[in-house]
Amino acid sequence: MYRYDQFDHRLVTERVGQFRDQISRRLSGELTEDEFRILRLQNGLYMQIHAYMLRIAVPYGLLNATQFRMFAHIARKYDRGYGHFTTRQNIQFNWIKLPDAADILSDLATVEMHANQTSGNCIRNITCDEYAGIAQDEIVDPRPFAEILRQWSTFHPEFAFLPRKFKFAITGAAEDRAAIAVHDIGLAMVKNALGETGFRVLVGGGLGRTPVIGTEICAFVPWQDVITYVESIVRVYNQYGRRDNMYKARIKILVKALGIEEFRRQVEADWEYTRGGPCTITVSELNRVAAFFEAPAYEALSDAGAELSAFQKNNKAFDNWMQRNVKPHKVPGYAAVVLSLKKTGVAPGDVTADQLEAAADLAERFSFGELRVTHMQNLVLADVKQSELVGLWQAAKVLGMATPNIGLLTDIICCPGGDFCALANARSIPLARAIAECFDDIDFLHDIGEIELNISGCVNACAHHHIGHIGILGVDKDGEEWYQVSIGGAQGNDCSIGRVIGRSFSFGQVPGVLARLLQVYVSERYDDERFIDTVRRIGAEPFKAGVYATPVEDDKALSGADYDLLKAGTPYDLPYYSPRF
Repeated sequence: MYRYDQFDHRLVTERVGQFRDQISRRLSGELTEDEFRILRLQNGLYMQIHAYMLRIAVPYGLLNATQFRMFAHIARKYDRGYGHFTTRQNIQFNWIKLPDAADILSDLATVEMHANQTSGNCIRNITCDEYAGIAQDEIVDPRPFAEILRQWSTFHPEFAFLPRKFKFAITGAAEDRAAIAVHDIGLAMVKNALGETGFRVLVGGGLGRTPVIGTEICAFVPWQDVITYVESIVRVYNQYGRRDNMYKARIKILVKALGIEEFRRQVEADWEYTRGGPCTITVSELNRVAAFFEAPAYEALSDAGAELSAFQKNNKAFDNWMQRNVKPHKVPGYAAVVLSLKKTGVAPGDVTADQLEAAADLAERFSFGELRVTHMQNLVLADVKQSELVGLWQAAKVLGMATPNIGLLTDIICCPGGDFCALANARSIPLARAIAECFDDIDFLHDIGEIELNISGCVNACAHHHIGHIGILGVDKDGEEWYQVSIGGAQGNDCSIGRVIGRSFSFGQVPGVLARLLQVYVSERYDDERFIDTVRRIGAEPFKAGVYATPVEDDKALSGADYDLLKAGTPYDLPYYSPRF
């Protein structure tokens, strides 16, 4: 992974000193809150309901064990013993005292980390495929380019005060695992007919109040020109993006207003002046950065042998974990392992100081000292020997990080919601816990199959509810929290925005609504058909009919007839819905 040079160290250290002075002036009253706000946001510090929240940057989701131990230190010394991983592959601490903020940044600087540009109207943390460098379907490793783009965008003087926040995502694989279609700029590494490497560029994607799938602006930008090309995109946006209305300030609004053809014309007109200029990436610069991402010292191994297969066959719990949490690796004899942060009863994405330290230990023992954060709020050990999978599983179980639910209903993506965030309309965490408890049956989850469930506490969509197979959005109705349900969203190569099925539900009704959606799915699905594929095949109306035909029980205990019926067996006897087929 990338290591700071002398310039990086000096820059981050000076930044900490500047912020320490700004905090001192705020505490003395020399700066008002309005004056201080933009300064703290530039350093990742938010004011929330109970305390300040500090969001720490994790570039493209890549960390080492030492940095994980620093997170544990921060959790214990400055917070309440835990942190929260986000859909931008960052970590947040929710109980920060203002006088401590500069000390935290100073501690982070000792392990080559910071919180710069994790907030504010600037280019935010660049996200990436969590399996970059190891995926079997990878075309080109995107991490060196993610790092080059990070260096280019950090403190870029022209783009420090954009009309609104700006987000990049990059993938180098055939399958998009970075959700590039819902970012302001999405980059997919490709090869043209001549075998040359370049980027397919999407623009104008985003979620929030107005969800939009990004549009292709260029099918192939040579890798040497990617900085100058995206710089032209951001420059056109910076010049013409709306600043009079924050709800219409994102680049997606500008692209829609101009139309992609006119927007492309303006970008290419600007690019004429910069292409081939100082920001062109040279072979030597690419090689310099790529050297930080050289493969570890893999051993010459063969794939899993009879001993592992026999253990898997004779141990159902381990078999479930192998099916859901162990992913293929391009090097024979190795695997990538997802450490689930979605154990029932725990807020999705939350991790304790003890778990952070233990995960660092696991990384050093099993995966060359490296960890990765996924935008699904889990962790990845990318380079685990298949012969050591049993030992890793046993250790992860003790830590509560081996729940075999990756990609299943209880692998819920969830924002902090109304328990912490001042912007939220409703609670997300208690609802996620309630749903997980209601459907806490691994055999049942495996039978139902892959379902992505995303819960956001407000329209800002930090949990990406628009692209969940089932999305839940907290809304305010006369001062009370209600929840709007959508289906049919998806990330990946076939990205789509979910459709709201109808009127909203109370907190206690939501698990029953999910049970009814699943009843329709199980009745309608073909063999091995995923939930999202069934929705796309038959449409939303059968699901809507199944949910609204009779009143949904508002059961605070989250049990009831709908869930009992669902678990009773298949096919289901649904008095309010007659299957089509």
